[in-house]
Amino acid sequence: MTSITRPASAISVPALAAAPSSDESLIKRIASGDKLAMQVFYARHHVRVFRFVVRIVHDESMAEDLISEVFLDAWRQADRFEGRSAVSTWLMSIARFKALAARRRRTDAELDDKSVATIADPADDPAVTLEKKNQSELLRHALTKLSAEHREIIDLVYYHQQSVDETAQVLGIRGRHREDPHVLRA
Repeated sequence: MTSITRPASAISVPALAAAPSSDESLIKRIASGDKLAMQVFYARHHVRVFRFVVRIVHDESMAEDLISEVFLDAWRQADRFEGRSAVSTWLMSIARFKALAARRRRTDAELDDKSVATIADPADDPAVTLEKKNQSELLRHALTKLSAEHREIIDLVYYHQQSVDETAQVLGIRGRHREDPHVLRA
């Protein structure tokens, strides 16, 4: 019995991203120069990395540029991945470094939170708009009470489903504090 196989070029990248290939095996393939593995890796992780970066830099255009740099670094450094953490943790660490560096470099003026909050969604009625504004103000006020590091922890744990250990690795927390989950709790 003969089986029909499709050439690799006929298989879509989203279909490959859903394939059971582990991130670790993709990194090994990327390290050997496998472009298809890089496409799969990008398809699997780019949305999550983009969302993480945009929360740090508050600029979608800059975030798009930065994720290109992040995945280029992943391509270039794949052979140096040591497996001491999950591949996704390693990738988020690269993204965090790039985003923080870009945020420090940024000199252009940006909208402050109050200006952004005044832009109403035209689909909302006045009651919904008022409720969203009040909720947004309460949340913004609560988050301003936290340090930048704690806001970043909340972002990694609650929005990116990173474990406490993975969050510690991304943030570079080492030593006795890393084993104490209370350190990472805001």
